[in-house]
Amino acid sequence: MMRVAKWLGIAVLTVVPLIAALVLHTIYFKPLTLDWFYTRVFATFALDNPELLTSMRMVPPWLDFFGGKLADASPEHERRLARTVREDLAILDRYDRAALNAEEKRSYDTMHFFLQSLADGEPYLQHDFPVNQHAGIQSALPEFMQQMHAVENLKDAENYIKRLQRFPVKFDQVIASLRQREAKGVIPPRFTVEKVLTQMQAYIARPAAQHELVTSFKEKLDRIPAAGMDANTRARLLAAATGAVQDSVYPAYRNLIAYFIALQPKAVANHGAWSLPNGAAYYAWCVRKHTTTDMTPRQVHDLGLSEVARVEKDMDGILRQQGLSEGTVGARLLQLAHRPEQMFADTPEGRQAILARYQAILDEVNHGLGGSFDLRPRSGVKVEPVPASSEATAPGAYYKIGSFDGSRPGVFYANLRNPAEVTRFMMRTTAYHEGIPGHHFQMSIAQHLSGVPFFRRILPFTAYNEGWALYAERLAYELGFEKDPLDNLGRLSGEMMRAARLVVDTGIHAQRWTREQAIGYMIDHAGMTEEEATAEVERYFVNPGQALAYQIGMLKILALRERARQQAGTKFELKQFHNQILSHGALPLPVLEWTINDWVAGK
Repeated sequence: MMRVAKWLGIAVLTVVPLIAALVLHTIYFKPLTLDWFYTRVFATFALDNPELLTSMRMVPPWLDFFGGKLADASPEHERRLARTVREDLAILDRYDRAALNAEEKRSYDTMHFFLQSLADGEPYLQHDFPVNQHAGIQSALPEFMQQMHAVENLKDAENYIKRLQRFPVKFDQVIASLRQREAKGVIPPRFTVEKVLTQMQAYIARPAAQHELVTSFKEKLDRIPAAGMDANTRARLLAAATGAVQDSVYPAYRNLIAYFIALQPKAVANHGAWSLPNGAAYYAWCVRKHTTTDMTPRQVHDLGLSEVARVEKDMDGILRQQGLSEGTVGARLLQLAHRPEQMFADTPEGRQAILARYQAILDEVNHGLGGSFDLRPRSGVKVEPVPASSEATAPGAYYKIGSFDGSRPGVFYANLRNPAEVTRFMMRTTAYHEGIPGHHFQMSIAQHLSGVPFFRRILPFTAYNEGWALYAERLAYELGFEKDPLDNLGRLSGEMMRAARLVVDTGIHAQRWTREQAIGYMIDHAGMTEEEATAEVERYFVNPGQALAYQIGMLKILALRERARQQAGTKFELKQFHNQILSHGALPLPVLEWTINDWVAGK
């Protein structure tokens, strides 16, 4: 027995240091395998982002070390992340790609593309606008607290309050970052400063006890069973949350408001990326990043003009069938959209009817896709209204993926700020894009992939993600879900908006279009009201290049499908093609292309 104990002791003394050395080597040096490297890259990023960990809900409750924290938004953290990207890219380059099999090469190329794109963008690290009318801490952080931070027990509730109390720290970090951008000449457009001020001032206008951060917290507490929390504890927590909003959240907003008031006299123009330091190079990088191609702004602009002409021709034919032949396509589309039969009542009943119709469209298409898809999400998608606090500046609709543990489903958010903005003949294509078979299919399927490194389940590429969602609109039409010509007109209208974006985004940022010029173009071609076109165009100003990804991604998927159909001949099956598109997670378009080519060659 003593001999056995002796040998066990020797084994432990030998193995434990080896394991420790292996762990340290993996953390600080080149890991022995690529999978370990991928795990380290993701773990380094995720463990540094408490909000991401909360949103994903992958970590079991007993390991929750992050629930009361917020992600670091300081300039120092920005620079630290950029340095980490460079170091990770250098390590990845040291692995032998030629020794990998096809699936391993797909992972290698995807991670390399992602890191290389970030590294190429390091010179423009502070060229963006972290606080703008479309996104930013002032709207995203409250939405995160309401939509992502679950409250199922006492610890969750206490963490919610801790996070409210940390608002001043995070807001101060953002202000420090904004000051550095200002010193470099990176100042937001005038309209951004004005609208962000209006948004934030309205956000803190009501008493703390009536604020959404408190009322939504109360709703979460109310859902906890009586056996899990007594009335006195609920009252104490609610009072603490109210105090945190009053004493921490509101002062944080007032500091950010004060900064923007001081910035206002310096925001004298509404210019695109060209006006920023080294603006042309910055925008060229934005185009490459979002399209995952080597296209230049000029090439994108020319493609946009061609696409607008193509889609406009198809729209004109349907509009003429409806007796609308005079004026621009945009003006005629607007006439049709404002017919009484196309509009919903501006009442609670009208808003509820919008949600019900969206859900019915999603349920119908979900039950009718069996012949076109083998891969399906594990769960359905819910339709909910955009939170009231975000309605004014949020898009007309958007999708948020569910949690990994299944406790929070995927949600299609519909903006109900003005029911007149929701046109009946546009609803199908919106539902297909945001829900089924668009974002919900693609993101939920990717979330549960097996046999691939974890980063492949979550890494986004705008051209792939949005290209698939726009392709989903087209696919639903091809499969017969839009039999009414007006529903098809709605699809074409959506495609026209994405085609016009190619023209307008590059016009703003590379050709020095004015804000008014861009708004006019969207009105004439995309059938938008001035209010809708203004919101769209102002989105392009603060997020250069993002709007280009939709049409370019869709065109690439369609081109790959047609090439596969021609090369595979009678062996081509649509559901197998969709399997190849969806079964690898989001990919840069060049990686997606060789994936499809490799699949076709195998057939």
